[in-house]
Amino acid sequence: MPLCGPGEGASLDELADLQRSTPARIGVGRAGTRPLTHTMLKMRLDHAAAIDSVYGRVSAETLAGVGLFTVRTQSGDKELYLKRPELGRLLHPDDTARLVSSCVAGAQVQIVVSDGLSAESVEANVPVLLPALTEALHRRQLLTGTTFYVEGGRVGLMNAIGDLLQPEVIVLLIGERPGLVTAESLSAYVGYLPRSGRTDADRKVISNIHRGGTPPQDAGEVIAGMVERMIVQKTSGMNLV
Repeated sequence: MPLCGPGEGASLDELADLQRSTPARIGVGRAGTRPLTHTMLKMRLDHAAAIDSVYGRVSAETLAGVGLFTVRTQSGDKELYLKRPELGRLLHPDDTARLVSSCVAGAQVQIVVSDGLSAESVEANVPVLLPALTEALHRRQLLTGTTFYVEGGRVGLMNAIGDLLQPEVIVLLIGERPGLVTAESLSAYVGYLPRSGRTDADRKVISNIHRGGTPPQDAGEVIAGMVERMIVQKTSGMNLV
């Protein structure tokens, strides 16, 4: 089926402009009722990359490069992580003592990194984002705690970490569920006084952090600005203005 007939709809030049403006699959064409071969192969390639990102692990070299030590949640392996999301909100009991001994309690800002649903997002963004975020916070005279990495984390883990370390604000940099456009997208969840009982309504999120969205070098400034507003207003989530 043609995209448009003679004199109908957009011209090919306009279609090309539209395709350049978005990574979405538009105007890909068909062979009869089926997608073109190169379209199908690209979709399968992107799907495979998404699967690899979900099941992948962040390399020890990447974590060492940004100076992060690792703790775990109760989710165990990746299959259990996917089937039992609530376990990713709980710290592994063997690691709670290590966090208490290794981290500054009562920090103004506690930064946490987790693979979430995309290890590739951590590999691609955190080496640039973490120093940019730390520098932007320090420029605002905000003190940061000891940053660490959590394997198999979920967003609700912020509450457990808040109960344990008692920070004023937590910034959780966590991998987003990958799609067919990118497997490298990271989110920053930010909450004021995260403690047991807090919900998504008490948090803010900056999503789509990757080279095709909000670049990681720019995201640090955006996140730091949000943290500063939370500390000034002493609230977060839906109450933040």
